[in-house]
Amino acid sequence: MAYVHQHLRLGVNIDHVATVRNARGGSHPEPLRAALLAAQAGADGITAHLREDRRHISDEDIDRLMTTINLPLNLEMAATDEMVAIALRHRPHAACLVPERREERTTEGGLDAVAGHNELAPKIAQLRDAGIRVSLFIAPDKAQLDMARRLGAPVVELHTGPYCHAAPGPERQRELERLAEAAAHGHALGLEVHAGHGLDYDTVRDVAALPEIAELNIGHFLIGEAIFVGLEASIHGMRQAMDAARAGAEA
Repeated sequence: MAYVHQHLRLGVNIDHVATVRNARGGSHPEPLRAALLAAQAGADGITAHLREDRRHISDEDIDRLMTTINLPLNLEMAATDEMVAIALRHRPHAACLVPERREERTTEGGLDAVAGHNELAPKIAQLRDAGIRVSLFIAPDKAQLDMARRLGAPVVELHTGPYCHAAPGPERQRELERLAEAAAHGHALGLEVHAGHGLDYDTVRDVAALPEIAELNIGHFLIGEAIFVGLEASIHGMRQAMDAARAGAEA
């Protein structure tokens, strides 16, 4: 029987609450409040991306999240000296290293761990030595997974964007097969496999059914859906979709 994580964790990304706040300045809406609501709604963790240009989450947001929430904080960050120093100061539960370019609207691709091996190795070592669980946000590619293992990152997050953006039918099925093969390969290497980017109520189902995946990180869709139904209802809907898919995989 294929390995199945009994509980598929949901990490809620609150970046886009900060995006709305920053559109006009001031303090409303408050990302911390979103994190607290997410906890009430059944989230297993909170994800926040502190970008170098501070376009949404701020340093003050990280301060408040670290001192207030009881859920694990997953700090998404570029692999730079500045961001490593911030992570070492706060010591979040996890640090997910992602590629970052100033001109992009969101993280558009996976980290190239193969090409960036020499730069990544000392930063991963620093974070791990501080007790921070390191994750690499990568494409569902065996070479990237192999390098994550060599670098000593215990967790990978598979980039689901190409799957979510693919046209329904053969194109999306091919992307799903890539994710399935990568999840199985990562698990065989001893990595904990997460996934995220672009997932909604429909696309989450097949990804949540992949037995080796332990956690999904979802933000943009949940915050957008919350405009219409509220954040708790948005998260409840995602939790139900994930649980139903995982139950079907276990049957």
